[in-house]
Amino acid sequence: MGRGKVELKRIENKINRQVTFAKRRNGLLKKAYELSILCDAEVALIIFSNRGKLYEFSSSNSIADTLERYNRCTYGALEPGETEIETQRNYQEYLKLKAKVEVLQHSQRHFLGEDLGDLGSKELEQLEHQLDFSLKKIRSLKMEHMVEQLSKLERKEAMLLETNRNLRRKLDENASTLRSTWETGEQSVPCNLQHPRFLEPLQCTTSMQISHNVPVDLTHENIATTTSAPSGFIPDWML
Repeated sequence: MGRGKVELKRIENKINRQVTFAKRRNGLLKKAYELSILCDAEVALIIFSNRGKLYEFSSSNSIADTLERYNRCTYGALEPGETEIETQRNYQEYLKLKAKVEVLQHSQRHFLGEDLGDLGSKELEQLEHQLDFSLKKIRSLKMEHMVEQLSKLERKEAMLLETNRNLRRKLDENASTLRSTWETGEQSVPCNLQHPRFLEPLQCTTSMQISHNVPVDLTHENIATTTSAPSGFIPDWML
């Protein structure tokens, strides 16, 4: 009965992970050695454990020779004005930078609380101190930003209050000016107002006055005599 397919994922158990690493590392080194002997191939193998320990195998005199050959095949012809020593130096610089990036990524995972199974008590304590220091710096910077924002808001409040006072003062000045204008206008209006002519009392003439002492038994003749016109004409409605 054949073996089942192994799922390729990180082994969470620390002991099982170390055992698996040791077995597969030895197997990989053995396969590299067999490949170099059976096929007369130049093989170079470099392995770094999660703790940074180096394991290597080279079928040639040294791994440096294999890497130099690799550089010649990878970079091809040299750029104009560039020597092989400069190319090798650039490649070494690239390897250093790549190693730094890997270390930083590993540290970042530690800060995020990942891959902590391989760390001892001393390393965990150091990591805790680093996190506390970082947290203090973050809080201090946050407090500085909050104080700066509070100062800006206080300055803005003072400006708004000053603007409000200026507007209120201008409003009071305008109201005083308008009140003075109204008082001056009232004093300049003339007070010798007269009654309209249509309200003047009527001046009754003698010919139009009606006596209140006219007797009740006034005859038509008396009325005619009293109201007769100077010309002696008597209207028909009075006859």
